[in-house]
This record gives sequence, structure tokens and C-alpha cells, in this order.
Amino acid sequence: MAISPPTTTSRAAAPGTAAPAQPVTPGAEKKRMLIIVNPYATTVSDRLKNLVVYALQARYEVEVVDTEAAEHAIEIGREARDGDYDIVVAFGGDGTLNELANGLAGTDVPVSVLPGGSTNVVCRTLGIPNDVVDATEHLIGMADAFEPRKIDLGVVNGRRFVFACGVGIDATVVKRVDSHPRMKARARQWYYTWAAVSGYYRQYLRNPPRLELQVGDERREGVTVIVQNSDPFTYFGEIPLHICDDIGLSDGSLSLALMERAAQRDAFTIAPRLLNKRLSLAKHSKIEQFDDVTEATVTAVSRNEAGEPRPLPVQVDGDYIGEHSELRLSVEPGALTIVS
Repeated sequence: MAISPPTTTSRAAAPGTAAPAQPVTPGAEKKRMLIIVNPYATTVSDRLKNLVVYALQARYEVEVVDTEAAEHAIEIGREARDGDYDIVVAFGGDGTLNELANGLAGTDVPVSVLPGGSTNVVCRTLGIPNDVVDATEHLIGMADAFEPRKIDLGVVNGRRFVFACGVGIDATVVKRVDSHPRMKARARQWYYTWAAVSGYYRQYLRNPPRLELQVGDERREGVTVIVQNSDPFTYFGEIPLHICDDIGLSDGSLSLALMERAAQRDAFTIAPRLLNKRLSLAKHSKIEQFDDVTEATVTAVSRNEAGEPRPLPVQVDGDYIGEHSELRLSVEPGALTIVS
């Protein structure tokens, strides 16, 4: 699918609507903006999309493209490399931004975010308002004062991620939640909680798939690995959830947390530490943290009845990407250009 040149009239504008608003400063040059919209994101609707586009036309030449399937935003992002855009905006959840980042990694094309998901971790981490109306005003307000900056991207088996990757329990939760989008939209963090508790008791207390994490010369076994490129790991409503300490988007490294076992007695001590940064989950006796990591591998240790490795569930930036028997982790410093 080819992206047509940007025009002052968005393809998303409803027929018969008024002409686009004039720039705040008469004669001001409009920057060219491509908005990639995930129409299936939790809070995105056609009406909201049209209102956002109409408002942004005051300061930008706006082109809008809807995603049609998983990983479509990666393709659109790759095509946008040669589109001569001043900014490309992901309007959706963290997964939409993840795909766009994979399409534009390694370029100088500035990327920004309009929150349309249930959590919007990256949006909040970057300091962009979590309300779409406020975020739209934020984009309009910075039209004449772009300050692009570079951030790092993590990489797992060639798939880049912006804020986090999970192997094990976390990915199992994401898989279950993503398979029920209506419940995800209605119950939000409470549905994640139910999926986490039920998945933990059904799948991980009995016979969890075990894995081996190798960082440098160190090898450790466990049941879950969390890889962070920024802090916090995610949010429970408005409460940030912290796992790894002291990790930022531009420090050239990753932080990893290894959960050594899945035991019922551990659940009651892990949960409070997730919700309170002062307690530090990384200091839990059954969790080991690895800082300043640039390369690591995760390998499936458990075997099935046929003697083959039991593949491990994996998620990146809140999107489930399937099961893998071996994972190679690395970091790409300064790989994505951000405007926030």
C-alpha cells in the first residue's frame, strides 16, 4: 500500500465539514504530518479521529492512514521513510507505536504519540498527556518548536521494543488479555489482574516452562524474564508499576529482572512491591536484577513429552508476538527519533 503525498485535507475528514482552521500565526508554514491510526485501539473511534484531525489541521498538513491488520503499521512506517514528513504520529496504544518504531528505526523521521490504548505507557513516560484532547493540544502547541531527540530501542530476535519485553508469566497475561479485546476495553487494569492471577495459578504453580538467562558469563534459571528499556514497567490505572530500577530511554542499555520460581507464597510479597517503588521489587529474594545490559540470551530449558524444548511466550510493548525456544536480546542506542 502506497502512501499518497500529504494534503491539507485529511482523508478522515467527514464530507461537508467546514474548511480547516487557519494557522494560529498568519502565514506560518505548516509541517507535514502523517497519522497512523489503529481503529481497533481501546479508545479510538471514527468520531474522535475526525475531531483530532480537524484540530491538527490548524497547524499541520495532515495525512491519515488506518491500520488494517497486525504489523501493518510497520509497513506504513517503512513507506513513510521516503514520504518527506516532518512528523509521523501513532494514534493508538503502545502496540501501534511499537510497530511504527520498527518501521522507522534508524531514521531521522520524528515520531510522536496520541494516546488511544488502555495503558499508554510510552506516552506517559515521554511526558505526553494521557488524554487525547490534551495530547492533541500538546502537538499543536509544539508545531513551531520541534525539539527531536534520540531514544534507544531494545531488540528481541529482530523485533524492536520501546519500553519493555516480557518472557513467561507476563507474556501469558498479555496473550489472554489480547484474545478478549472487549473485556480489555471494559475492565482494563482489572481484567489484566484477573488474567495474571488465573494464569499464575493455572499454568505456573503446576508445571511452569523454565528458562535460562545468560548475561555475559552468568547463567541463571527461572520462570520469567522482564526486560526494560525505561521505567516504569507499566501502569495499574494511574499507579506506576516498577520492576527494574534506574533505567532510562537514552542510557544505551537494558535492565533485566529474572523471577526464579513460581510459588504461592511469593505472590503475596511480590504484589505489594509492584505497587510501591519504595519497597523495590528488584530486591525481592526470588528476583535477580541485571543492570547495564547490552546483550543477553534466554533459552527454553523445560522439555515436552517428545523431548523437545517447551517454547516460551513473549510480548513486546504489551503485544503478544508468539512463542520462542531461544531469544537474543540487545539494544540499539539512539535508534528512534522522538518529539514529545
